Amino acid sequence: MDIGVLTVALGGEPVDEALGYLSGIGVDAVEFGCGGFVGEDHLPREEFLDDEEAQADLLDLVDEHDLRISALSTHNNPLHPDEERAERAATEIREAIRLADQLGVDNVNTFSGLPAGSPAGEVPNWITAPWPPEHAEALEYQWEEVAIPRWRELADHAAEHDVNICLEMHPNMLVYEPTGLVRLREATNERIGANFDPSHLYWQGIDVTEAIRFLGDHDAIHHFHAKDTGLYEHNARVKGYLDTNPYTDEPNRSWLFRSIGYGHDEAHWKEVVSTLRMVGYEGALSIEHEDSLTSGREGLEKAVDILQRAVFETQPGDAYWA
Repeated sequence: MDIGVLTVALGGEPVDEALGYLSGIGVDAVEFGCGGFVGEDHLPREEFLDDEEAQADLLDLVDEHDLRISALSTHNNPLHPDEERAERAATEIREAIRLADQLGVDNVNTFSGLPAGSPAGEVPNWITAPWPPEHAEALEYQWEEVAIPRWRELADHAAEHDVNICLEMHPNMLVYEPTGLVRLREATNERIGANFDPSHLYWQGIDVTEAIRFLGDHDAIHHFHAKDTGLYEHNARVKGYLDTNPYTDEPNRSWLFRSIGYGHDEAHWKEVVSTLRMVGYEGALSIEHEDSLTSGREGLEKAVDILQRAVFETQPGDAYWA
């Protein structure tokens, strides 16, 4: 497995400087944002799309720093009830897929998106319970009338370009846990899989290694985000984990995104890496820094330090003892 970084945390730095820094701290792969919520500081999608010279320059720069590109990211909502916003997001995904194909990159990371609860709705509606009955009806509408038709088209586009669509399972999106991801994959094609980000699963009470095994059984892990979450029981005991406090109101939140090792210890991350290997994943562990208690560079360096001790550098030999 490679240690990677989503470069958004270094978005204020020129791409050459960011890549030089990452290579210098032991990073092997980079993930570039190219639209949506993650922005496009290091890879303006429209500037690079269909421009062979610009693409060649970028690939030369990445190679010069002994790096590879693990994924392109454009996180947005292609299921938004505002048709203009939904189509803009879908266009960003289609163009990111085309750009990934042109750059020789296997993966495009994004969200499933979230529709309204009915054709008349104007605001995305995250359904978390089947009762009262109109909520179950809304969920069925979201899946059958909005999500599956849209994602069939996008998955077919990805298949045409031999690129994976990697969905980050994220609350406030239709696909926020592993069984939902498998449902969408089975309704579309095998190009739909996970950008497995454990940070959103921890606070939902999902066992991360069991989720890896479950998705591994479906060959559905295309990419991995190395990102931790701290759980703060003194707040959760009062209000639970559905927390609407701002991310920067750290003392009063039930959970926070944390740098690797600050939510779960090194032993846990070694078990995560081991389980990924068991299910056949050998791609990047792409660090996404969103820890509000430290700077981007410090968070990245601490994460790299732990992951360097967790990843295996060799392939297993014959089990001579078996």
